Amino acid sequence: MKARRVVLGLVQSSPAEDFFGNLNKSLALVRRAAGKGAQIVCLPELYRSRYFPQTNKVKAAGFSETIPGESTRAFSALARELKVVIAVPLFEKAGRRYYNSVAVIDADGKLLDTYRKIHIPHDPLFYEKSYFAPGDRGYKVFRTRYADFSVLICYDQWFPEAARACRLAGAELLFYPTAIGFVRGYKAPEGDWREAWTTIQRGHAIANSVHVAAVNRVGVENDLKFWGSSFVADAFGNILKKSGDAKEEVLIVPIDLSQNRSVGAGWGFMRNRRPDSYKSLLSPVRK
Repeated sequence: MKARRVVLGLVQSSPAEDFFGNLNKSLALVRRAAGKGAQIVCLPELYRSRYFPQTNKVKAAGFSETIPGESTRAFSALARELKVVIAVPLFEKAGRRYYNSVAVIDADGKLLDTYRKIHIPHDPLFYEKSYFAPGDRGYKVFRTRYADFSVLICYDQWFPEAARACRLAGAELLFYPTAIGFVRGYKAPEGDWREAWTTIQRGHAIANSVHVAAVNRVGVENDLKFWGSSFVADAFGNILKKSGDAKEEVLIVPIDLSQNRSVGAGWGFMRNRRPDSYKSLLSPVRK
């Protein structure tokens, strides 16, 4: 089977308090990724600000922007110059509503559709329902110059239904821009959160015969220590490359999308599905 090689660039960054400085720094990091051969570059969740949802109900509207807006104009110009595809996760203002969103820009600088995060957590230090409305546009497949991919955002990564929906719609690659870490001074009784985070996303790769790229932030912000550890897994869940957990990095990972087809054909997870037996998945949760 003929190889379909694409080079991914994962920008693992640590946003500062400087809203405008974060934009300029991220532009430079995307330029660095392209200089190392990346064709599709993804930034982490809420790339332009500190993770404000760890505090409940602060005034955060100043961190929001429209799509199109300042970020998309800047990254569209860069994408056109460098001929790269860029996924830009940001805090979107749409009329009177706010969303945790990602804008995708094709390699010619064209702004494609917007995905709005559908699964919104609301837990101590992750008070996202105080800031973001649930996404109202469904799952998206971005058909770009180099690959057809979906972007799901952080908490979406725990839901196998989201990954499967994107795969069935034609995604051959899943990006998960993320802001997740350890709570300082807290030991989770259920085990290692980071190990579970890695495992669930590798599971999505295996179950759907797709490549997966997880792009996390890094650094300490108040009570959260973001663990970085951004990685790319192939279509059988093997980790191709992984970043460290303590500093900003630009991770460059070549992948071969033809493996999706060969793994899928061998294991038959798509052709052996039984949709007629899945009706209960639409039923309300029994508590």
